[in-house]
Amino acid sequence: MKLPPLLVYSVLRLLAFLVPLGILWFFFPIFREFWWLAALFAALIGISISLLFLRNPLSDASRAIYEKRSAKTGSAPSDEDIEDADGSDDAEGTRHAV
Repeated sequence: MKLPPLLVYSVLRLLAFLVPLGILWFFFPIFREFWWLAALFAALIGISISLLFLRNPLSDASRAIYEKRSAKTGSAPSDEDIEDADGSDDAEGTRHAV
């Protein structure tokens, strides 16, 4: 069974935050007192890890979201197509009198 890419990316992002947070709390006693500072550093480390190592899961998740949205709205004509179909008579070079 293949997991949805958005779920995989979300779990990896949570781990990229929770693992540094756990390391900071357990191995550095000062962060037990200043928990908000540990959370801030863990967030910065998590963002860095995410930018460096989670590029492929992010593109997979983005692609899955795009495909799902385009499948939902792919059958309806776009506004541009409707306007092009309406304005095709005026675009043939006829000028309106002023």
